[in-house]
Amino acid sequence: MRIGIDYTAAVRQIAGIGRYTRGLVNALAKIDRINEYVLFTAGGKSSEEWPANFKCRSVPLSDRIFAIVWHRLRLPIWVEAFIGRVDVFHSPDFLIPPVRKAKTIVTVHDLSFIRLPECADANLRIYLEKAVPRSVERADLVLADSENTKDDLVELLGVPRSKVKVIYPGVDERFRPLKDELALNDVRKRYELPSRFILSLGTLEPRKNLTRLIEAFSLLSLLSPFPFPFSPLSLVIAGGKGWLYEDIFRKVEELGLGERVVFTGFVSDADLPAIYNLAELFVFPSLYEGFGLPVLEAMACGTPVVTSNSSSLPEVVGEAGLMVDPMDVEGLAEAMWRALSDHPLRERMIRSGMRRARGFTWEKSAEELLSLYKEL
Repeated sequence: MRIGIDYTAAVRQIAGIGRYTRGLVNALAKIDRINEYVLFTAGGKSSEEWPANFKCRSVPLSDRIFAIVWHRLRLPIWVEAFIGRVDVFHSPDFLIPPVRKAKTIVTVHDLSFIRLPECADANLRIYLEKAVPRSVERADLVLADSENTKDDLVELLGVPRSKVKVIYPGVDERFRPLKDELALNDVRKRYELPSRFILSLGTLEPRKNLTRLIEAFSLLSLLSPFPFPFSPLSLVIAGGKGWLYEDIFRKVEELGLGERVVFTGFVSDADLPAIYNLAELFVFPSLYEGFGLPVLEAMACGTPVVTSNSSSLPEVVGEAGLMVDPMDVEGLAEAMWRALSDHPLRERMIRSGMRRARGFTWEKSAEELLSLYKEL
């Protein structure tokens, strides 16, 4: 087969779908030396080393221009004009371009812009509400990151259940317990991390539910019947600014937590394993996730996890972490307190989390995807 893949997100986005695309395509490159792959990129070039059966086709026009041409103006400029004939074309980022003859696959990571429209950037939401249903309808096959997203596709967009396949993302092998104290301390100094902290990770935007996390953190001292043992603990929120994030900073000021809540800004992908390892607890109270890769990465690093009991997150954490209603601030505080103070529980969470994370690998994801390519 000759397989085309839109690799633009991998070279244009450091986090999120960019990491997903890199993980999946690099795993395909490891397991498949038979089929020919053509990686299409708009506005950037891949700097990675590829095996002989992988070719890159970079077009010096930005992804924004292609979004206008393909999805706003809907001009029939076939992607084959840039990459040549292919048997299958796969877009891992919600939208597929005009494709002349190839079978098509589109990955839809979540439908948060429909489920929680109040949490989305208004312009992006309006764009996705029009473009995603068209791509899903045109595609021969739709991939979802979780059973929850598959259910959303069926319920909200009316996609036939038989047209949607679930392939779980994987976790990279570099997410593991680390023992190199010098390397860990180097990351601690670089991001000015406190000596003891609870970690949360994600773009600063309403869907991540960070204002309730901050409220729950402020309640921790009320849950201990003896002199509070967690007073040196800080809350570290790692991630760049997204949209509608002003309430997050206002909540910190309102509760007088300015010295105990640390915002690192964007964290380098290379530093993430160390930051997970340095944390005493990872808390991810998101209102909605298509999968929730940070939960999986934290568990792989041996960090106990508290997360939401909604959307896809129960599929990721299983029985390995503590799950709570993301709207319940007191319940979230209590779960955090248990994970910090109950040492037998912590040990069970660490062991079961690492064991569960080992079941999610990019090689497994790539094998399932290759099977679907062949099926098409």
